[in-house]
Amino acid sequence: MFQFTAPPPLSLYIHLPWCEKKCPYCDFNSHGLKDEPPEQAYIDALLTDLETELPLVWGRSIVSVFMGGGTPSLFSAAAIDRLLCGIRARLPLRADAEITMEANPGSVEQARFAAYRKSGVNRLSLGIQSFDDSHLAALGRIHNGAQAKKAIAVAQEAGFDRLNLDLMYGLPNQNVEQALADLDAAMNFEPEHISHYQLTIEPDTAFAKQPPLLPSDENRWDMQQQCQQRLADAGYRQYEVSAYARNKKQCRHNMNYWAYGDYLGIGAGAHGKITIGPEQRIERRSKLRNPLRYIEASKTKQFIDENHDIDPDNAAFEFMLNGMRLIEGIKTETFALHTGLDIGFIRDKIEFAQERGLLKKDTERLQATEHGRRFLNDLTELFLPTHC
Repeated sequence: MFQFTAPPPLSLYIHLPWCEKKCPYCDFNSHGLKDEPPEQAYIDALLTDLETELPLVWGRSIVSVFMGGGTPSLFSAAAIDRLLCGIRARLPLRADAEITMEANPGSVEQARFAAYRKSGVNRLSLGIQSFDDSHLAALGRIHNGAQAKKAIAVAQEAGFDRLNLDLMYGLPNQNVEQALADLDAAMNFEPEHISHYQLTIEPDTAFAKQPPLLPSDENRWDMQQQCQQRLADAGYRQYEVSAYARNKKQCRHNMNYWAYGDYLGIGAGAHGKITIGPEQRIERRSKLRNPLRYIEASKTKQFIDENHDIDPDNAAFEFMLNGMRLIEGIKTETFALHTGLDIGFIRDKIEFAQERGLLKKDTERLQATEHGRRFLNDLTELFLPTHC
C-alpha cells in the first residue's frame, strides 16, 4: 500500500531524563536527582544506542537535533560537547542543522550557556513558565522570577540568537492581567520564539492526585484570546497551536514532527518514527524508560522497549493529527511524500470535514478553518481509522 519515492526529512531526538526536582504537572519521563547525573555512562549509552539505529538511516542526513528532558542543562558542557562530537562522527548533520537544548533558569545552568554555544548548540529553549514568584512556587519550580530574567540575559549574551521562552497560562489563582504581565516580561527581551501553553492536569502526576484550583474555563479562554492578541501586536506570528515566532524563526525540529517527518529517538524512554523506504514501511520504536536499565542495556545493545509498524490507516490519521496543529496547515503534496499514500486515500474524509466547516476548501493545502482550530479534536477524530 505504501509507495515512498524518497524518505521525509530526518531529525534526532535525545532524551536526558534527570532534573533537580520533578514538577507536579510534569508527565514526561523525568526523574529527580539528588547528586550529579551519571554523565559518562549515559553518554556512552546514548552513542551506543545511536549506533544500533544507524542501519535504519544509512545515507540520510540530520536536519535538526533536539535535546529534551528532564533538564539537559544539568549535564556539563564537556559532556554535551562529547555527545555532539560523537553524533557528528556517526551521522552527517546538515551544515544548517538546528541543534536545540532545553534548559532551566537555575544558576548552575546559566554558567554553562556560553560553553554549550561553543559546542554547537545553536538554539536554546528556556523553561521560564512564569515570572511571578507565587505562581512559580505553585508550579513547583525551583527558580524565581529574577533568576528567569537573568537566565534570558545570559543566554542572549552567550550568542543565542535562536532563543525560545516557554510560558504557561491558566495557572492556579492566576488572572488575565497576570498572564499578560508574564507575556510582557518575556517580550521585553525580544526573544525570537515563545511557546505559550495552557496548564493542563495530566494523569499520573502529582497535580492529578491533588488538583490545584485552576481559573474557570471562561477565564482561561479570556487569557488565551487576550494573550494571542498581545503576541500578534508585538509581531509574534502564531504558526502552531502553542507556538509563536518572529522573523521566520519557527522551531525547525518541531516543524518536522508536525509535517510527519522522520526522527530517531535515543535515550531513556525516547520515541522514534522511521520510514524504511526499501521495505516500504514505517516503524515506530521506543526505548527502555528506566534510566539505569537503559544504561545497563549498553552491554547487550538491547535498548528497545517496544516497536511496531504503522499501517496505512494510522499513518494517514497521524499525519492529520500532527499537520492540523499548524495554523497554515500543510501542502496537500506533502501527504503523499511523507506518508507514501495517495491523497485519494483520505479524500472522502477531507470532503466530509469540509462540509462540516472544519477544513478549508483548498486543493493545494490541508488547512483547518478557524472553527476547525477551535474544535481540533473533532476535526482530527474524523480521520481515525474507524471513522466513515
